[in-house]
Amino acid sequence: MNLPTVLVLGGGPDAERAVSLDSARSVAQALRDAGFAVHHETIDRPSLADLRGMHGDVVFPVLHGAWGEGGPLQDMLNADGRPYVGSAPRAARVAMDKLATKLIATRLGVPTPVAVALNIRDAVCPLDLPVVVKPVHEGSSVGLHLCRDDAAWEAAFEDARRAAHHSPGRVCMAERLIQGRELTVGLVARNPGGPLSALPVIEIVPAAGPYDYGAKYERDDTGYRVGPDLPADVADRISRDAERLAAAIGVRDLARVDFLLDADDQPWLLEINTMPGFTSHSLLPRAARAVGLDMPALCGSLVLAALARQPAAARS
Repeated sequence: MNLPTVLVLGGGPDAERAVSLDSARSVAQALRDAGFAVHHETIDRPSLADLRGMHGDVVFPVLHGAWGEGGPLQDMLNADGRPYVGSAPRAARVAMDKLATKLIATRLGVPTPVAVALNIRDAVCPLDLPVVVKPVHEGSSVGLHLCRDDAAWEAAFEDARRAAHHSPGRVCMAERLIQGRELTVGLVARNPGGPLSALPVIEIVPAAGPYDYGAKYERDDTGYRVGPDLPADVADRISRDAERLAAAIGVRDLARVDFLLDADDQPWLLEINTMPGFTSHSLLPRAARAVGLDMPALCGSLVLAALARQPAAARS
């Protein structure tokens, strides 16, 4: 089989640009190690003509955030016409919207903490403290605030108000704060075109404080336990719930679904990510390695899954 040339995209205009640049470098190197020819491009917000001028048979867009992961880039990739890794525009938009994801999870019977969109004209917290304040359409814990008292709430609200002023259209939410163990489930398609299936559960153990942007990408003191010791049925339950949520949204190729396990051993869904990180700290590659998929094998399988969506006549 002649391997396709892969166009790897990194960067983008979103707050997670730095993470995307690291992820894209890792993906590009892994694909070279797997034997693919790779063209690696750093982008901001290219036009369709710009994209069409970039060489490659298959596109691997390793972007994180509302533009690069949440639908607009996927619209452009559809118009470009080449197969690409990741979800189509509609699923990308729904998964990027934490409140929409919660509505679907509730319909499926997957427990998720109650949450309310913030009205930046009303400084009263819409839920009883403690709460988490975070953007509806961001990932990587960008803009995350834990509010256990009135002072923390007031600071979080002011930050959300300023952010909405500087970035019109940015929406934040308040979510009931769940204390507990942080768990994540990676999902990949084991066969091209097949449904997503769960990789081993990973427990995230921050050295101190929340699993925020710094703990994810800037420090080396966060612990990760692949296949942690969990109460009976919890791992199977959250793996099934992750698979069901991804299927209901229409996510394809890969995803990562985050949960919190409270003191009563009740798991709570937080969010789903349709383009998880591929940095040295990232969780999906860790889980894949546990089942024998190293980075070259993982990234290569995702490219082949995208290629399988292209009609046979177009591949000949």
